[in-house]
Amino acid sequence: MLCHLQISLVVSFHTTQNFLFNPQMKMNNTKQFFSPSFFFLLLLAQLSFAEVQPALLFSDNMVIQRNVEVPVWGWADRKERVTVRFNGQVLKAKPNKAGKWMVKLAPTPAGGPYEMVISGKKGTTTVKNIMVGEVWVCSGQSNMEWVLENTKNAEAEIASANHPMIRHFKVPKKVSHLPLDKLDGGEWEVCSPNTAASFTAVGYYFAKELLGTENVAIGLLNTSWGGTIVETWISAEAINTIPTYGEVVTELQASNLGELFNKRKAALVEKLGDLPTKDAGYVNGKGLWASPELDRSDWKPIELPGLWEGKGLDDLDGVVWLSKEIELTDEQVENGITINLGPIDDQDITWVNGVKVGETPGPYNKVRTYYAANSILKTGKNLIVVRVNDTGGGGGIYPKPEDFYIESNKEKLSLVGEWQYKVGAAEINISANPNSKPTLLYNAMVNPLIPFAFKGAIWYQGESNAGQAYQYRENFPLMIKDWRQKWGIGDFPFLWVQLANYMAPPTTPTDSEWAELREAQTKTLSLPNTGMAVIIDIGEEHDIHPRNKEDVGKRLSLAARKVAYGEDLVYSSPMYKSMKVEGNKIRISFDHVGSGLEIRDKYGYLNGFAIAGADKKFYWAKAEIEGNEVIVYSDKVEAPVAVRYGWADNPDDLNLYNKEGLPANPFRTDAWDGITKDVIRRF
Repeated sequence: MLCHLQISLVVSFHTTQNFLFNPQMKMNNTKQFFSPSFFFLLLLAQLSFAEVQPALLFSDNMVIQRNVEVPVWGWADRKERVTVRFNGQVLKAKPNKAGKWMVKLAPTPAGGPYEMVISGKKGTTTVKNIMVGEVWVCSGQSNMEWVLENTKNAEAEIASANHPMIRHFKVPKKVSHLPLDKLDGGEWEVCSPNTAASFTAVGYYFAKELLGTENVAIGLLNTSWGGTIVETWISAEAINTIPTYGEVVTELQASNLGELFNKRKAALVEKLGDLPTKDAGYVNGKGLWASPELDRSDWKPIELPGLWEGKGLDDLDGVVWLSKEIELTDEQVENGITINLGPIDDQDITWVNGVKVGETPGPYNKVRTYYAANSILKTGKNLIVVRVNDTGGGGGIYPKPEDFYIESNKEKLSLVGEWQYKVGAAEINISANPNSKPTLLYNAMVNPLIPFAFKGAIWYQGESNAGQAYQYRENFPLMIKDWRQKWGIGDFPFLWVQLANYMAPPTTPTDSEWAELREAQTKTLSLPNTGMAVIIDIGEEHDIHPRNKEDVGKRLSLAARKVAYGEDLVYSSPMYKSMKVEGNKIRISFDHVGSGLEIRDKYGYLNGFAIAGADKKFYWAKAEIEGNEVIVYSDKVEAPVAVRYGWADNPDDLNLYNKEGLPANPFRTDAWDGITKDVIRRF
């Protein structure tokens, strides 16, 4: 309420100035500017500015980190004197020139509930039902943001979620070109069947496990945003150390988001022309622009596959038509063709030679496969037209190149390359895009949390960076070190979830962006006080959001019990340690084998291993457990030099575990260049 009044005051003054200095304005507006209600708002806003306001994190039902010094801060008039009373402690503070005050509570053991009284001459705030326990920051993209009500067994779990010692604070979504001090909103919620549905599911299950082992209150500080890249979560100071981004961040800081977004919008409009708001190509359920007779001389080229962001259509949401001519032989026409388009973000309708062959309303990650019968085909040129409707975020046709083809009688014809496009109906959405520049979410959703005291952080992100996996090797550790430096509390525990298995399983060993991203996550374990939950066994082929969040939270809690709380337990998946060539076989050794390695399936043999010689060509391999090692070999490779395990977007049916039930971490023994080695994200 107080913040809104202050904003109203600024707007009123701005409008009044315009009136005073612009005699062209109509005099009948004076009633609006100088009405009694205006002066009441002015007086109330002036009074509210002088009141002592704690940061929103210090509110009813909060959790305070135990056994550490705890900063408490807020804002008040510069002449105010602030007193904070908590559990027998009485501390006083004086606001600085910006009106910000801060005190630091002495370390307090777990307990509660307590009250905190924050007072000044012109007001008192009492924060009630405070618990002292463990606070964990929960951050990342949609798999961290994913709420409990959308998960496996959600109804039963929510009904039994009577856990008043678990508290949840959701940071409002916001972007900013400069670091902010204040949050726009948010409140601490006590976990119950009435509130748990909207909690971060990973955080909830993580907290539930820790509640059972630590027996103290658990606070979840949830700052997450679906679809986001790691670069937006890094501060300007840190990301400026990467030459690729220095100029981008400098421009961002010297300007403002409104100016930058308007500039980008103007550039896109100049390129595309005025964007239509109604799709002239699709009228009354008929695809007029799908007709082979349509003049396409005004359609423009675009390389597919790939989201159209980064291909000249950045920040465009709405309908884009895509077309490509293909040449078919008599035999292909006779047999008909299967069109493999892969996933399309978000919705599509597909025609061949003006005849609709398929339509998928979503979701964005569902693979599209359509059949065109010989009755609609002809020898020679044939036309494929796809109408793509992007409802927000990325848009386009984005399979892996090898999965983008037509097939006839087991013969494949690639669709990779130049297509033509025309915008049907679209709008430019820039202002709310947290990925449009680096630092935007750090500024608005991390900086306002500093220096709130907490135990550690859990992180689930990486899907949106898979195409730049080598770059993630640098940027992900940079973010962790950045947060640690900004909080100034040392190398606090930082735990993350490795990417799950996703998309179609490969039929032959292949390169993989997702495998390279998992490798980057594994390499980040070189930082101190870190841990990783491997979930390569619980993903879903057609859904980037695995519904089993319970095991994710449990595996993160194992890492927390070791890294943060020093328990002696098996907390990690088996990790590749070393290899040794023995004739035509390779022996693999592991760390974190726990009580021993085991095969977990009904077949009794290991899946997911591939082996290669010096030619770098991989073949599926046989693999056997021998003690705590694995022997890998293939009749097709006489002189092996490298082994890979689980090296795919979705290495289906992996079954190597330790006896504690943790799946082996995917790995490769070679250091050959990956497919994302030279791929850099540009802004």
